[in-house]
Amino acid sequence: MGWFVILAVLAVGVLVLIGIYNKLVGLRQGVRQGVADIDAQLRQRHDLIPNLVETVKGYAGHESATLEAVIAARNAAASGAPSSGSEQQLKSALGNLIALGEAYPDLKASANFQSLQSELADVEDKLAAARRALNAAAARFNAARESFPAVLFANALGFAEADFHRLDASEQGTVDQVPRIGF
Repeated sequence: MGWFVILAVLAVGVLVLIGIYNKLVGLRQGVRQGVADIDAQLRQRHDLIPNLVETVKGYAGHESATLEAVIAARNAAASGAPSSGSEQQLKSALGNLIALGEAYPDLKASANFQSLQSELADVEDKLAAARRALNAAAARFNAARESFPAVLFANALGFAEADFHRLDASEQGTVDQVPRIGF
């Protein structure tokens, strides 16, 4: 009878451990999905920039300093980490590019410029939403990882804490080749 109780306790322990493992795997996948969603929005942003620059060049080609700053910021962001300052510099350079629309009424009236500006605003909104979703997924994962009894096994099972602010190198996506833009 004593062996039966010991086996039953061990069986329950194994089932609890399997449950903890499966829950943490699912939550970790949510964090990875959040990273992938951010990467997809960054790719879309980076893909819009050459079209926007070409449109602006047609109306305000002599604003080469602004255009070159946008291209340089895009190239730096494309080769850097999504959480690096290069994405913030790109956002600032894009703001300067969009501001050219105010200085050039013909550019501001261009349907192509308006369409690209609208697409860029949409991408920025989606990027912000993806970042919020990643933070929520990381919070759920970390809470589950740090709760009892998971906290007893999480490290041993290979579940490291998810970071809200920077992406692990193995999880960072890369933006495909940078298109060549000449002046």
